[in-house]
Order: sequence, then structure tokens, then C-alpha cells
Amino acid sequence: MAALLNSIGYDGWILPALLLLPLLGAAVLWMHGATGTRRDARVTGAALVTPADEVLSGRAAWPRMAALIIFGLEFVLSLGLWFTFDPATSAWQSRFQMPWIPVWGVTVDLGIDGIALMMVLLTTFIMVLAVAGSWTSIRQKAHAYYALLMVLTTGMLGVFVALDVFLFYVMWEVMLVPMYFIIGIWGGQRRIYASLKFFLYTMIGGLLMLVGIVYLGLNVADPVTGIPNFSYDVILQQANVPHSAALWLFGAFFLAFAVKVPMFPFHTWLPDAHVEAPTAGSVILASVMLKLGAFGFLRLAVPFFPTAAMDDTIRMIILVLAVIGIVYGALLSLVQPDFKKLVAYSSVSHLGFVMLGIFALTVQSVQGAVMVMISHGISTGALFFLIGMVYERRHTREIAAYGGIARVIPLFATLLVIVALSSIGVPGTNGFIGEFLVLIGAFRTYPMLAVIATTVVILAAAYLLWAVQRIIFNPLDKPENEHIPDLNRRELLVMAPLIAAIIWMGVYPAPILRRTEAAAERFVRLVETRSAVDQATTVPGGAR
Repeated sequence: MAALLNSIGYDGWILPALLLLPLLGAAVLWMHGATGTRRDARVTGAALVTPADEVLSGRAAWPRMAALIIFGLEFVLSLGLWFTFDPATSAWQSRFQMPWIPVWGVTVDLGIDGIALMMVLLTTFIMVLAVAGSWTSIRQKAHAYYALLMVLTTGMLGVFVALDVFLFYVMWEVMLVPMYFIIGIWGGQRRIYASLKFFLYTMIGGLLMLVGIVYLGLNVADPVTGIPNFSYDVILQQANVPHSAALWLFGAFFLAFAVKVPMFPFHTWLPDAHVEAPTAGSVILASVMLKLGAFGFLRLAVPFFPTAAMDDTIRMIILVLAVIGIVYGALLSLVQPDFKKLVAYSSVSHLGFVMLGIFALTVQSVQGAVMVMISHGISTGALFFLIGMVYERRHTREIAAYGGIARVIPLFATLLVIVALSSIGVPGTNGFIGEFLVLIGAFRTYPMLAVIATTVVILAAAYLLWAVQRIIFNPLDKPENEHIPDLNRRELLVMAPLIAAIIWMGVYPAPILRRTEAAAERFVRLVETRSAVDQATTVPGGAR
């Protein structure tokens, strides 16, 4: 397969193609939707077309089919990266470079390592399922909805593959706007509040990051022309940042990424966004967008400012916040009456493990953090799909409104149990290996924090299994639950790939670990080496 792909120059064009294909699809959908609205307005004399009109006219059907085809093609194209990727090297692969804004020193510089590879595949995989999962729930303004999903995809993929830090920022902001509208237009009753909160939190963090990016670009500017240089490799190798400035710059990047993770105490936007977002929005938010913050730490914040990141006090503060987030998220999940909010708070706990793994700074813990990112994306995405499916039938997410439904919808109940076990981290499922590696790696450097985090696994079992027990195994004592239809074929097709991924990663994680090992080793070696050099050249008073 690799030889065939290399024969057509796959590595040379695949990354820009993955970014451009959704943008082209979005443009077509948007223009066709605008044309259709004007045509319907002329025919009916109405300014707007109602959801029923859209369904009857087929205008809600063709955008979703077009989206499914585009995202399906996107996923198939991205699979080639798995086969052409060389796990033995930590160098950038599938590199693509071209000038973009020369006067600013900005280029289109794209490439992947093992970590970015897994995030790209996770993104394209989830987006196909997000479209299939929205098949019957999105009827109004369908062309706009699917166009926004495509723009969002370009932004998320762009963050993962950008090797120009200004381009990284552009893609970071590109993905913000579509999700704001997805929550704000197709969300629940408090969608405006939730979307504004999401937008403001992320925007403020992004602006802080922009300040740091501009500083770094000017720091390595051409000495003759004064044109900044935003190349990731150049900044990594040539930036000469005073220690005092590095502390402030790391703080700016930290806030931008901590909000997106989200770390405690920057998490307060997440439950509202999850609860109010449509099902596909919640899935994308949990499966992909939360990983962008952790990816930002791995790609930019820690490698650029290793001395600040590895400062004993700063590092301990971050690790303590990570462990607090693990405990806090689990405890709040335990008392949530709303199943969707329970899963939202569980994300705070799971992403705490990711931060613990990154800042424990061992190869095992970093690989574990990446595995948790992937596993959380699959398991939590599956939970949100299942919540959306049962919500379409009962129109409530209150756990107390259910009970005993395993007798009525056994397929749903079976899948819910499997996904819950994977989220808990039962051996043999995808959730186990990542948390195990994080805890093993963290125990080598911070044993007490690792012990505290380990005890929270019991809480995870408590809040999820208790919720599952109340939903499907309690007495069937509510008449409205007695005639709920079980999952249909489309819904089973949505869930089948997720269940397969849960089992495959749990039984045979070696292919993923092999592809991420070199990137994890490079990250740890880079941070340790640069931190040691910076500390050796730092003199009292904060100057270098």
C-alpha cells in the first residue's frame, strides 16, 4: 500500500488536500443554500423556508449526503497517512511548504509526526460519524450546518498539521467561529449563553497566544529585512527569549491551551457548551476540540518554553491542578442528574490524566497521555451519540426519567454498557492502556500525585456504573419507557466503528504506540535538553 501511494506522490499533496477539500465543500453547500433560499422565496413569497418545507423539498437531504461523501472521502484519503508513515523516525513527514504572506514571514508549512497523525485520523473518523449521527436531527438550515462542519474540520486539521506558528493561530481561530454558530443556532434552550461563553473563553485565550506568537516571530526576524519568521523549526532552534519573558510567554500559552483542554479551574464553559450543543456538536467538542489544548502543550507551549514549563514551582502547580481536575470532575459527575452533564464533567477528569501525563515528562506518561486523548475521543463521543439517540426517543436527559429500559431496548443497553466500561478503563478496552501508562510514568517522577489519581479510577467506576444501573437496570416503572423503539440500522452503523475501535485499541494498541513512540521520545528529550541548557545559561536576576 505504501509503495502504491508513494508512486502517486501521496505525501506531497495529501495534507493541503485534507485542508482544502472541506473548504471547497463548504463553499458549494453555502452557495447552493443561498441560491435555494432565494428561489423558494420567489416561489412561495416567503422570506424563509420552514423546516417542514426543507424536508419536503429535499433541501435537507442533499446537503447531508454531500457532507457524508466529502467526509467519507476525507477519511479514506487520511488513511493513507497510516500506511506511509515511518514509525522509526521522529522527523516531520508528509511535509508541504509554500509561501503565503511573505511580507509577514508567514508560510503554509504542513507536516505530521506520530502524535499529529493520530489526531488527524481521529478527526476524520469522528467527522464521518458526526454527519451520520445528525442524519435526522438537523432539518433547518441544513446547508449552513454542514458547511460549518466542513469549515470546522479544516480548522481542527490545520491546528494538528501546521508547522508555521502563525498558521497554527489562524487555524485555531478558524475553528472557533463554526462551533459558536453550531451551538448558537442548533443548540438547546440556553444555546446563546453557552455559545457566547464558549466563544469568549476561547477568544481571550487565543489573543493571549497571539501576543506570544508575534513576540517569537519577531525574536527570530531576519536581521537585514526585519521580516518576522514564524517557522516552528526556526523558533525552536534560534529563539533567544530572556528567562523573565519566557515565564510571561509560557503563561500566555498556558492560559490559551488550559482553557481549551479544559483544565481546572478554566473548565466552567464546558458543561454549558456540551449540554446545549446538538449531539454532533457535543461529539466533536469532546472527541476532537478538547484535544487541541493538550496538543498545543505538546507542540508549542512546553517545547518553546521548557525552562518555564519545567520550573519546579510552575510544574508542581500544573500537576496539582491536573490532579484536582481529575478528582473534581469525578466528584461532580457523581452527583449530576443530567446524563449529558455527567459525561461533560467526566471529560474534565479524563483530560486531567492527559495533563498529568504531559507534565510528568516520561516517555511512558506522554504516550499514555496521547492514548487517553484518542480513547477519550472515541469513548466519550460514543457516549454522546447514545445520549442523543435516546434523547430523540424520550426528549429528556434526566437519569431519573429512565429505569429498566434494558428490557425494552436491549441493543442500546448493550452498547451503553460496553462504552461505559471503556470510559472507566476496564482492561481489554481502549481506556485502560492510556491511563495505565500515564500512572506508571507519573509514578516515577511524582508518586504521591500518581497514587491520588489512581484512586479516582474507583470514582469513575462509581459515577458511570451507577448512572448506567439507574438508566437500564432499575425497575421499569414509568409507562412512557415501555414502548421506546430500539436502535435502528443507521444508528447501529454509527456505533459499530466506535465499538470496533474500543475493542481494537484495548486488545492490540501496539500499532498506535509504535507510531507515537518516536514523537514522545523527541518531546521528552527536547524538553529535558533545552531546559538543562537554559538553566545553565541563566544567571541570577533573570537574564540570559
